[in-house]
Formats: sequence, structure tokens, C-alpha cells
Amino acid sequence: MRNDWINVPADYGDVMRRAMESLFKTFENLSEGTFIVDADARVVWINKRYAARFGFSDPNEAIGLDCESVIPNSLMREVVATGKPILLDVLETDREPLVVTRLPLKDDRGVTVGAIGFALFDEMKALTPLFAHYSRVQQELIATRQSLAQARRAKYTFASFVGTSAASLEVKRQARRAALVDSPVLLLGETGTGKELLAHAIHGASTRAAKPLVTVNVAAIPDNLLEVEFFGAAPGAYTGVEKKGRIGKFELAHGGTLFLDEIGDMPLPLQGKLLRVLQDKEFEPIGSNRIVRADVRIIAATSADLPALVAAGRFRADLFYRLNVLTIHAPPLRERLGDIESLAYTILEELAGESRIGHFTLHADALRLLTAYTWPGNVRELRNTLERALMLSDSEHIDARAISAFIDAGRIAPEPEPKTDATSYTDAMTDFERRFLSDALRASGGRVPDAAKRIGIGRATLYKKIAALGIDV
Repeated sequence: MRNDWINVPADYGDVMRRAMESLFKTFENLSEGTFIVDADARVVWINKRYAARFGFSDPNEAIGLDCESVIPNSLMREVVATGKPILLDVLETDREPLVVTRLPLKDDRGVTVGAIGFALFDEMKALTPLFAHYSRVQQELIATRQSLAQARRAKYTFASFVGTSAASLEVKRQARRAALVDSPVLLLGETGTGKELLAHAIHGASTRAAKPLVTVNVAAIPDNLLEVEFFGAAPGAYTGVEKKGRIGKFELAHGGTLFLDEIGDMPLPLQGKLLRVLQDKEFEPIGSNRIVRADVRIIAATSADLPALVAAGRFRADLFYRLNVLTIHAPPLRERLGDIESLAYTILEELAGESRIGHFTLHADALRLLTAYTWPGNVRELRNTLERALMLSDSEHIDARAISAFIDAGRIAPEPEPKTDATSYTDAMTDFERRFLSDALRASGGRVPDAAKRIGIGRATLYKKIAALGIDV
């Protein structure tokens, strides 16, 4: 019986059978080769073109043979064993490779009774546009990942903290020790003293150096966005969030270091959440039930007086104690004036390299002016001053007049009055020894054994000298 449609069978099963036959004939005609195996992966049928390709002049010679003996590297046995298709693959042959697809054949109960394979292309150039696009996307992805990884590596080392004064050497000694452990580090100091540089150097010398260094400037982010910045958010967690959600800095820094700059500006509510993450080492992104592990080493920095903020109730005492494990004070530039010359020339070399305008030198009067100034903006102000002087200088020799226009004359320390009374050699040497030993003790935090080791004398000898010279310890 037929319906009103011309030549359309009423038996839908017959339609399905005819469709399968038509599909098979289409594939068989268009493909470079077709063959079928049974449940034991033995060939039960192979078309003439495919048989000839593999050395069989008569296709019947391949019937009953294991598929691998007919087509080397065949994966038809895997398809039969797993019952899963291999939709697109490259089959290597002794000639050019073939693009193939392999499908399982199943009975009415769903049991795999064999498999069929089609060689779709015998020339890889047919897929060249697809492969070229895939390769280009892959290369772009690799380049992006490499660029991002490079941006999250330490940019500075301990050598970048220029200076050989006692204060500078002590800071670098403490920072190197901090790099050997995994405890939180708190960097204190005025703006422009190199706290970020020390954070990079500590991370770069630590066991986490190969992992990301992620920075959050707390003072630069609005309070209402800080929580998202730290912990991220699930898709649709709030208006404006990206469709794919947002990954927080804690998750980005996993395995590495999270540098929290200007942590003294962190709002109180977020301080409690940060403390919880540091204690539990896990968190949930906003709007998500997903638990994220937080294997992160914290380095925090601030120019604020944290103990004063704690006393005023503006900074949580428990968070302060959690962060205040290893504390390093970055000294202001006025306390390491002996580093001015080396710092100035290092900065001049960097600026000359950036602007490609030659090699600059400082006159003696310029160096005297630089060391007489109190530098409230520290190294950052020194760099700014030298850059301005360099840009406006008509000569490669920078003198005091070129610098004086960019500094506050009220912050220049007066030169000491020359002494009129003669000092004996013995008094001068005693005064030098007293200052030398005092500097060594100060650099060692008042620890006599460490100071003795630093300057290379016996501990007992140093105790005697301290008593004889009246040095306060």
C-alpha cells in the first residue's frame, strides 16, 4: 500500500533500509577506500580500489584475514573491542597518509558485530585550509600563554636593589632569607623605597619562581570591586560580570606568589575574608558553590603605619599578626646616602638606553647636591629628577644647576661647619672605630655575635671595644 506521495513507500522501515544503502553507496563511491570487518576484526569485505592500494589485485584474497595484515596500522580492532567510533584520524601508509573514519556495526541488541572504515581523502592537501587554521589558532594560543606567563614572572632580582651601604646590605640579607621559606612577608617603608622590587626578587629566588607572580594594588581598585578582583565571580553573579565569569587573582596565583601592594588601604570587611582564605587555604568565587584551593604565598607591602591603623581600629589585629611573620623595612633614601652615586648612575644608564641619547655623567657638585637632599619621594623621586634633568640638558655632563631646578631647596641639608680645632690622629681613629662598630651593630639588629662575624673579629673582642668606646647596644 502506498500513500498519496508518489514513489514514497508506506513502510518506513523500508525507507530506513534504502537510506542506509544509499548512504553506504555514496560513501563507497566518494571515498578512496572502504572495508568491513567482523567481531574478530577479520576482513569480510573490501572494495577493489582499497585492496589494490595495499597490494591485493583481487579483493577476495583479503577476505578472512586479520585487518592489520591487510592494512598496517589499522585501528579497526580497537573500534570492534570498544564499540566506539573513531570519526576522524590520519592513517600512515607506505605512500601518502590517508584521512579515515571508522564506525562500529551493531545488531538490534546493541552488540558490536563488526566495524566499517572509510578512507575519505588520499591527499592531505584537501584538508590544508582546516589544518592551517587549526595550526594558526594553536600558535596564537601558545604565544598568548607565553606572553601572559612572562608578564607574571619576577622582573627584578636582588641585584636590582642597588646599594652597598650597611642598610641596603641588611635589607638584601633579610630578603634572601625570606626567599628560602614560604611564610608571609610584610614589606614596610615609605613610598618609592623599592618594596615592589623586593617582592619580585623574593619570588624570583624562591621555590615558587616558576609559578605566577600576581600583583594587586589595593589602593588602585575601588572597594566594591576588590572582592571580585581577589576571588573572582561565577557567570551572572552580578550585573556586568563577563559571560564566562571572572577568575580572581588568588586562583591566577595558584602555586605562586600574590603580592598585595598598599595593603593598609584594604577595607575592613575584605580583611576578614582575606584572613579566612589565609587560614583555610580555600575560597568560593562570588555567586559560586565551587571550592577553589589557594596554594599561594603572600607578600604584602604598605607605606602606612600598620600598628597605628590597628590601634585606630582600621586594620584587623589578627590579620596584621598573620601577615607580620617576616617583616622587612625598606630604608628611605636619606638613610642610605652612600648609595646615591651608584643609584644615580644606574638610573642614568637605564634612561640613556630607553631614550638612546648618549652616555651621561654627573659633576662633583651635582653629586654633592644629590647627597645633601633629603629625598621625601625616595628612589622614585631620584629617578624623576634625573629624567627631567636629562631631558632638558644640552650637555652629557650634568651639574648641580641642571638638577637644582627640580628639587625643593628647603629640603637641602646645610653643609656642616668646618672644624677649627685640630683633631689628633688617635682621636680621629677612635671616632672612626666608634662609628664603624655602631654601623655594624645597627646593621645586625644589635646582635653582637652577628656584628662580630660581619666585620671579622672575635665576639669577646667586640664586647671589650663596645665597653671601651661607650657604644650603646
